[in-house]
Amino acid sequence: MIVFDASTLILLAKAELLDLFLDHYPAGAVIPQAVEGECVVSPARPDTILIRERIRQRRITVDSVQAPVVVHRLITDFHLGHGEAEAIALALEKQAHLIATDDRNAIRACKLLRLKFTTAVGMLIRMREKGVIRADDALRYLDGLARYGRYHRVILDDARQRLGG
Repeated sequence: MIVFDASTLILLAKAELLDLFLDHYPAGAVIPQAVEGECVVSPARPDTILIRERIRQRRITVDSVQAPVVVHRLITDFHLGHGEAEAIALALEKQAHLIATDDRNAIRACKLLRLKFTTAVGMLIRMREKGVIRADDALRYLDGLARYGRYHRVILDDARQRLGG
C-alpha cells in the first residue's frame, strides 16, 4: 500500500499521471481524511474532479488516523501541515510500503523516521523503468510535473537524463 499526501496526489492528477499510476500499482492507494479535504476543496478544478471520482470509485481509499496525538507530534516536531502529518501517521499505523510526498518537511520526517518515500518525479522514473511508459511519453509527463511542481532544476535535469532525454 502507498499513502499519499495532497501535494503528490494533486501533482499526479494535474500531470495526467494519476490513472496511469493507479492502473499499474496493485497494492492500493490510501489517503487520510485531511488529505481528502485538501484535494477536493475546489469543486471546479479538473484535478479535484479526477481525485474525487477516483475516491468515489474506491481506486483511492480514504482512511482515518487512529492516533491524533501522533499527528500533533509530527506537526510540532517536523513543522508539517495537517495533511502531511496525517499521511505519515497513517503510513506508520498501516505499515504502508511507501509514502508519496513532494513536501520538503515531510521528506525530512520520512528520512528521520526511516520510512520509505517517493515523489511524483520518482514515481514517473519508476514507471519508465518498469516499461509502463515510453521515453518520449515520460519526458512529456516530466514537463507537466515541472510546470505544476516546485522542483529544482537539478532534480529535473537528473530525471530527464534517467528518462532517456
